[in-house]
Amino acid sequence: MDEPSHFITICSDSLGDTAEAVVQAVLHQFENQRVTIKRYGNVRHEDELRKLLEEAARHNGFVAYTLVQPELRETIREEAVRLDLRIVDIMGPMMQAFIDTFNDAPRERPGLLHQLDENYFRRIEAIEFTVASDDGRDLGAMLKADIVLLGMSRTSKTPLSIFLAHRGKKVVNYPIVPEISPPGQLFKLPSQRMIGLTMEPEHMLKIRSERLKVLGLPVDSQYASLGRIKEEIKYAEALFQRIGCPVIDITDKAIEETAGLIMGYI
Repeated sequence: MDEPSHFITICSDSLGDTAEAVVQAVLHQFENQRVTIKRYGNVRHEDELRKLLEEAARHNGFVAYTLVQPELRETIREEAVRLDLRIVDIMGPMMQAFIDTFNDAPRERPGLLHQLDENYFRRIEAIEFTVASDDGRDLGAMLKADIVLLGMSRTSKTPLSIFLAHRGKKVVNYPIVPEISPPGQLFKLPSQRMIGLTMEPEHMLKIRSERLKVLGLPVDSQYASLGRIKEEIKYAEALFQRIGCPVIDITDKAIEETAGLIMGYI
C-alpha cells in the first residue's frame, strides 16, 4: 500500500479534541489530499513529548498542539528547532491575546474544557437523544427536540445532527420522501425549530451515484436519476414552504458551515 502523502500529528496535554477540530476544518479546504492524522492525548511528560515529536519528524509532517503547561510548551519549541520540525500552536496566540488585552493570566491546567460539569452532561444527553432519533426512528421525539432537520436522502442530515448534538442540541432528523406523507408532529412544532435542507440537483446526482458505487449497486437506478432527484427536491421545497421553516442549500457547504447557519436560525 502506498504511504500517505501527508502526516499530521496532534499533541495535547488534554484530549486533543480542539486541535483535531481545527485540523479537520482546514482539511476541508483542500481536495484530493491523502492525510494520516495521529493524535496523542494526555501528554504530561517531557520524555513522552520528545518521543512523539521524533516520530513526527521521521514522517516529514507537522505537529498541531494544545499544551498549557509551561514546561511542555518550552520543550516542544526546543525540540522543534532541534528536529527542524514545523509546529502549530493552536491555543497559544489566543491565550496571549487574552493576557495582553485583559491583563489576566491562564490557570495552566490541562483538561479544563472537559471537566464533568453541567455542560458536559448536557452534551452527552443530547448525543444519546440524537442517535436514538436518527432518520425518523422516533417521531415522538420531535416534540422534545431542540432542532428538527428535514431533507431528502444524502443531504447530510445524520452528520449534521451529530455535529449539533456535540454542541448540546437535541436533534431529530427526518427523511423527506414524496411517497410518504409527512408525520403530523411536523405541523405541531414551531417553524423556527425546524430546518429544511436542500441541494442543487446536479450535485445531488453526483453524490447519490457515488454512494451507489460504494455499495456496489447499479448507478442507473431511479434513486440516482436526475428526474427523480428534481421530483424529490420540488416535493421537499413545497413541504418546507407549507411548514414555513427556514431552508438551507447545502451545496458545496462544509458540515461546520451549515451547522453555523442552523445555530443562527435557532
